[in-house]
Amino acid sequence: MTGPEREPALATRHMVVSGHPLASHAGLEVLEAGGNAIDAGVATALATCVLQSDRVNLGGVAPQVIWSADRQVVETIDGVGVWPSAITPDLFARRHGGSFPHGVEQCVVPGAPDAYLTALERYGTISFGDAAAAAIRYARDGFPVYPLLAQWLEEEQADYAQWRSNRAVYYPAGRAPRVGEALVQRDLSATLDEMVQAERKGAGRGREAGLAAARAAFYEGDIACTIVDHVAREGGLLSMGDLARFRCRVEEPVRTRFLSGLDLYQCGPWSQGPVLGMALDILGKAGVKDAVHNSPEYVHLTVEALKLAFADRYRYFGDPRTTPIPLRELTSPRYAARRAALIDPAQASSELPPPGELRSANTSYLCVVDRHGNAFSCTPSDGPHTTPVIDGLGIVCSPRGQQSDPVPGRPNSIAPGKRPTLTPSPALVMKGGSPRMVFGTPGGNVQPQAMLQVLLNVYLFGMDVQQAIDAPRFVTIAVPNEGTRSGFFARGNANRTGSVYLEASIGEPVAEALAERGHNVNWWGDHTWVGGGVCAVVVDPKRGLLRGGADPRRATCAIGR
Repeated sequence: MTGPEREPALATRHMVVSGHPLASHAGLEVLEAGGNAIDAGVATALATCVLQSDRVNLGGVAPQVIWSADRQVVETIDGVGVWPSAITPDLFARRHGGSFPHGVEQCVVPGAPDAYLTALERYGTISFGDAAAAAIRYARDGFPVYPLLAQWLEEEQADYAQWRSNRAVYYPAGRAPRVGEALVQRDLSATLDEMVQAERKGAGRGREAGLAAARAAFYEGDIACTIVDHVAREGGLLSMGDLARFRCRVEEPVRTRFLSGLDLYQCGPWSQGPVLGMALDILGKAGVKDAVHNSPEYVHLTVEALKLAFADRYRYFGDPRTTPIPLRELTSPRYAARRAALIDPAQASSELPPPGELRSANTSYLCVVDRHGNAFSCTPSDGPHTTPVIDGLGIVCSPRGQQSDPVPGRPNSIAPGKRPTLTPSPALVMKGGSPRMVFGTPGGNVQPQAMLQVLLNVYLFGMDVQQAIDAPRFVTIAVPNEGTRSGFFARGNANRTGSVYLEASIGEPVAEALAERGHNVNWWGDHTWVGGGVCAVVVDPKRGLLRGGADPRRATCAIGR
């Protein structure tokens, strides 16, 4: 590992870790004022929608995993919108040859606003206005552009240039903003403020009525009208009825038991959440306990297990409301053993393995743990790379439909009112009825891979949370290419099969041993942003400590008290 060693952030009361220091500070302000982890999580997420609006959007998605200490329950909020009622399953096959073109045809109902309001309503204590205060301030007054944002906007200018509204927000001087220059988003500030003003008018009937009024302002009022008019002008199908009918779903999480009585909780198969648990189960059956950290044997075993889990994701995952998902068998020990038996310890699979025969870019991440034992884990997403910013609102309409399968008749195919299958996948580890680790990362298909390595670094190899995040990382890209317009879940390019990327300090001897096993080895520099941006809080109940870890690969920040 290169660079100075870092220490985890330590706290005894509460901890916030997010993709930007100012977002973490927004959450800490709420905690210091008496709010709980869910209040602070929503405030952090809303600030992230401003500070990282190139990757995360108020009009996007925001899946969550939440532990409520009062209710003693883990629940998920899906935070993802649905396809318009006017969509037809064959639209993209018929109009666009089975691909998703840039623009609003790929847009689904924005899920994030309702996700945040649902979290506040169900588990929170503060108003939406209090949660949105920092976000409104950052949007109205601007914030300094940080190095990675400046780099991304420089590299991605051609994508933004497709729409005047995108250029107006992110390139107001006709060029990419430079480090330290202010990025101001007044339309976004006004949109949040409109929801806050609606809440204040409704709050005379109580807190819940105020939250309902804020929701109505977005999904039924002038904001909704502007969204629908914009989508219609650009050639999309979203209607006022689609927005008015929408509500996020609160669901039971998927649970995976591993190592010494630890339980991993993630979102359901409408996301790629179960992939992490499935890979963990396969590794358990394949003998990962005996492996040496980042040895050729460990890297090979982990990569092959991930390929097997990804293969099943592409074949079987979809919205359980419309498609039967054989999740019980996919997550069973017997199935994991069958999949583990397919791993050849001496030879890489030459391509993405076939799915098992069953007997049945845009993202950020944040997490919060508070003094009461509540935990909030959220992976918000959706940026303006492939769809226009809406004039007057400063948001995009979620382009998450591109994660559907454009071919009719498959588990993740398009249908009216159906959720696309997300890559964002927040996670939570519990033991004995209390949180032990809250973690996640941006990064598309990298998410379960980076999270798996950090999880094993902590619980198998005994690292502290910051060491676990800092450790050299590896990723297989022998999976569908997210850069294509045929959807995140379509079959990938043949020239990607067998490809593994290693961060440099993993070392040449490991690379040579992997190449001998048939892996196509490629190199990253150390701590590259492409390898994810893991944020995590580890709870030490014996010492009464919270340990926060923030990934040096991105502009992440852990802060607590």
